[in-house]
Order: sequence, then C-alpha cells, then structure tokens
Amino acid sequence: MSKVQEELLARKQKLISRGISNSTNIFVKEAKGATIIDVDGNEYIDFYAGIGTLNSGHCPPPVVEAIKNQAEKLLHTCFMVTMYDSYLDLAEKLIEITPGNYAKKVMFVNSGAECVENAVKIARSYTKRPAVISFECAFHGRTLMTMTLTSKVKPYKFGFGPFAPEVYKIPSAYCYRCYYRSTYPECGMHCLEQFDRMFASEVAPETVAAMIIEPVQGEGGFIVPPPEFLPGLRKICDKHGIVLIADEVQTGFARTGKMFACEHFGLQPDLMTVAKSIAAGMPLSGVVGKAEIMDAPNPGEVGGTYSGNPVSCVAGLANIEYMQKENLVERARKIGEKTRARMLEMKEKYPIIGDVRGLGAMNAIELVKDRRTKEPAKDETAAISKYCIEHGVIVITAGIFSNVIRTLIPLVITDEQLEKGLDVLEQAVASVGARC
Repeated sequence: MSKVQEELLARKQKLISRGISNSTNIFVKEAKGATIIDVDGNEYIDFYAGIGTLNSGHCPPPVVEAIKNQAEKLLHTCFMVTMYDSYLDLAEKLIEITPGNYAKKVMFVNSGAECVENAVKIARSYTKRPAVISFECAFHGRTLMTMTLTSKVKPYKFGFGPFAPEVYKIPSAYCYRCYYRSTYPECGMHCLEQFDRMFASEVAPETVAAMIIEPVQGEGGFIVPPPEFLPGLRKICDKHGIVLIADEVQTGFARTGKMFACEHFGLQPDLMTVAKSIAAGMPLSGVVGKAEIMDAPNPGEVGGTYSGNPVSCVAGLANIEYMQKENLVERARKIGEKTRARMLEMKEKYPIIGDVRGLGAMNAIELVKDRRTKEPAKDETAAISKYCIEHGVIVITAGIFSNVIRTLIPLVITDEQLEKGLDVLEQAVASVGARC
C-alpha cells in the first residue's frame, strides 16, 4: 500500500464509524466503463459494478451529460410541494418497460431499502392485513423492516433486535442446499408444498398482506430458482389475496439478460421494487405496480423530502435510454454465456467449486471444502477475492455462509477485459484450491 493510500485509510479509520466496513483498501480516483483507477494510478477491472449499480458502466456519457444539464437548472424542490416533469417522464418510462399487462403507477424514493419499506406499506394499506412473508437467503436492506425481511444474521442482524413484528420466513428454492434434502426435478417442489403447512402452523393466509422475493437471490448467493417456483408463488398469492412483491433492486435493468428477471419466469408481480442500476449510480429507487394497489395509501402517507430528486430522475431516464440504444440486454446474455461457460470449465478442474449458477450476467461460484459434504469454504472464498484484487480484478463475495464469489460485471465491458478478468479469477481459484 502506498503512502497516499495509508494516509487516506488512517483518516477513514479516524473519521468514519467502525460499522462502515470495506472489502478493499482501494481509494478510487476515477472510473470509466468497466475500469477503476485508484489514487496511485493502479488500474482494476471491475467485476462488481458498485454491487450491481453500474450495469451501464462507470460514467456513461449520455447520463453524465444529462446530469450536467439538469444541475444547471434545478437541484431540488421536493416533489411533494412543487413538481417537475422529469419525475413524470421517468415514471412513464418505467410503466412502459416493466412486466405486467395492467394499469400501473409509480412512486420514487432514494434507496433499495426505502423502496422495499414502501412496497410493504402499500401492500398493507391495500389489503388491510399485517403479515409479510419473506424467504431464507433473502437480502432486502438494513432498515428495521428490511433487516427483518433479510435472512443472513451476521453482519446484518446480529445485535440489532428486536425486529419488526409479523414477518414470517420460509425456505427458498436453494436447490444446491435443498432444505428438504431433495433433488430437483424429482422433488415435486417441496418448496411450494410447504406453504400449506406454514399457513396451518405459523400464520393464517387471510392475515398476510404481502410475499416478497428476489427473482434471483443476490446477497444470499445468486440463487436461481427452478422455473416452476415463481409462477407457483403467483398462484399461491392469487388464491389467498396476497400481494406479490418482486424485489428487482439487484436483478433489474438488463442484469439477467432481460430488462427484469421476472420476465425469465413469465411472472407479472403486483408490485416491483427497483433501485441500484436505475440511474447509473445516482441515488434513486422506486415502486411500480398495479394502479389500484399503488393508489391504496391516502395522499401524504408515502413519500419523502428527497424522493425522486430531479437530477436522479433525468439520470434514470438517460440511463434507460442508453441501455436500450446500446442493447445491453443482449450484451448481458453474451457476457453471461462466456462467464458461465468459463466457470463450468473451472468446476471440472477444481474440486473447490461445488456449484456454478447464474442468469444472464449475474453469475457465481459456490466454494466448498468437500463436494460430498458441501462444507462451506468461507476462508478460501475470502482468499480468492483477495488474490483477484491483488492482481487487478475486483470481485466480491456473497452467500449465507460467505462462500460464494459473485460477478456483477458492467455490461459495457470489452471482450478483452472480460477474458482478462476471468483469467485472473481462474488463477485465484487454482492458487487457493491447490492449498486445500
């Protein structure tokens, strides 16, 4: 570490709350496309994209230009007092591109956790019911409600209780580590059958306002459900009058090879939460869904001072248009095909890789000490991440056992950068795997 980095890190430790952790010691000077340059001029290939926030890459030119133009005109008023048309323009665009053949409405807030909180509020207002169902391996945020909905205990929940009431957890469709020790597809989808028991033993369905799920569970380890799972949840929700919320905060905006991951499963959710890559790094999130449900709260019951900031809204609109113009949905498919094929080749060579999974350009390897027992290789996962960073590729980990390397590659990455990054990842797996 250089003297400049050491000084900055010392300042960080002196000034910033200890709870704000960092998976690297890198201080960034600038970034463009799929490349990050630190304060010493070192260049890194970005394989994490701001944890899925930069599907369009760092500083996409049309978005930067839109931000500059807007900043000269209007920075803030509060939409709930005096309005502006960029809020409406972006809402109109979201209604156009999100799945669902029904009348839709939109509201904007600031973060992934905030849009999830509001989706739950809206569902409760609409159904007049209190309970919410979420899934093991879920991650929905760090506020009280979203922390309660989240499944991983450390570091997200430990020591922060008591949690919000009337939240019920149920096992997710994590086929590699099936809760019922079954094997898909012979299992008969126990993960859907379990609801009959839950409704008898834990919570009556007529008291459930909402069921919330990430179409591909992100922080939980990039868990892709079987094709029957999400449509099965749709049928359960329809049967009992439960609002189905799709949390597309990480999976949205071309990441999975569709504009939204729900589209892979033919799912039309009642409400959808969006954030992260909506505005290429500007703070913005939203809830979009059936108009009758979105209209349930009375005026003033949802919103926020900064919600739908005009600079963020124009960034969001420019970003979506950029994605469409550059056909980043198709690019995500191609990146995903190359990445997954390479990961499967690695699995054949290195026993430390227990599972390879993903959808589009959202891919991961789960690392184990023994393929038979599936004992999580947590320390080895951290060592692989460290190796990659030391060799110029930034990756991050995931999984409820912290044994998953996930890739959220910017969709503007060049083929050369992609191959170089995958080479480093393989070298890391080979190096760490040889020690096991």
